[in-house]
Amino acid sequence: MKVRGERECQGCGARWSYYETGSVECPDCGSLRSVGVDDRTAHTDAPASLDLSPHRARFGDASGTLPAEGVDDLKSDLREYVRKRGFVRGGELLPLDTVYLAARELLEAVDCYDRLRDPTDAGREYLLDLLAGADDGDRPATADVPERLREARGMAAARAVDEYRSDLLAFLDELDADGETDDAAVDATEVETAPEVEADSEIMSDEEAPAPTVTVAGDDPQSRIAPAREVLGRLRDRAKRVEALNGDVPAADADALVDAADALGEYVRVGDAAALERARSQLADRET
Repeated sequence: MKVRGERECQGCGARWSYYETGSVECPDCGSLRSVGVDDRTAHTDAPASLDLSPHRARFGDASGTLPAEGVDDLKSDLREYVRKRGFVRGGELLPLDTVYLAARELLEAVDCYDRLRDPTDAGREYLLDLLAGADDGDRPATADVPERLREARGMAAARAVDEYRSDLLAFLDELDADGETDDAAVDATEVETAPEVEADSEIMSDEEAPAPTVTVAGDDPQSRIAPAREVLGRLRDRAKRVEALNGDVPAADADALVDAADALGEYVRVGDAAALERARSQLADRET
């Protein structure tokens, strides 16, 4: 969606950032009557924090199978967090961050562990390591993912990449549209300066030209659109393949899928050709 990030209360005049609060309610007086005072930008991320400390003590005391009530509460908190998260904030594309990935993996791992008929110490340690570090974005190393629980990392990767790919595709659409708007503004300026139409110079002034809804660093951002869309198609196919296998792929393959998505995001943000090649390489290594 597109929102005006800076809000002004019509009651008391206070200003605040919608990107930080996710609300049109005035933080000073509570009024719901506010207006946006800046240009609209693409925005999919909502303010969200992940605090797993209430769950750590409960799970630390459990042995064997997990406590049913604790599992439901934990999964509810994790689902709420990932539901709120997005990857475009105030017109800027975000990385595929580690806290989101860890939350996704913990959500999958709880289900996988709970389905095991004979949980092992290695599986329990993996689950508790995830629980201990997820809210700081810490996940067990690739080599430490137990074979019987590798579906958790695989499904987390597939679902996280699918969400990121969706936001990245929408971001590219906006970037493409912004480029077309810029071209139209240049054409209108050329028309305005022609002597025979000088009297109609208000056809499109600088003030009337729509502001960009997304922003990136570097030159010629439109040149990144086609290469990025090509890699996005391969990302989609790979993520669907992993999901069709219920995540049952080597943990290294799951991590490579995430790394490819994140590298592609870096390419779109800053135009680094090396990042594009990393994304292609990560996918190619797993397609052979």
